[in-house]
Amino acid sequence: MNWPALIRKTHRWLAIAFTLIVITNFIAFGMGQAIPWLYYLPLPPLFLMIATGLYMFALPYVARWRNGQSTGA
Repeated sequence: MNWPALIRKTHRWLAIAFTLIVITNFIAFGMGQAIPWLYYLPLPPLFLMIATGLYMFALPYVARWRNGQSTGA
């Protein structure tokens, strides 16, 4: 199984879900029908996106470190 590709795809779908939830929040707030738990609805996909995003950010550095190459800095 190709884990980096799976994590990248998961990150993309989480971003789509997060965007749709935020748009729904804005519409509900604009209509004045905001329910209290709606404030917290974007948080689970956001936390998962932070985890997958940090993984994808660190992946090239870890691969370079494993190969024994310098960072160039």
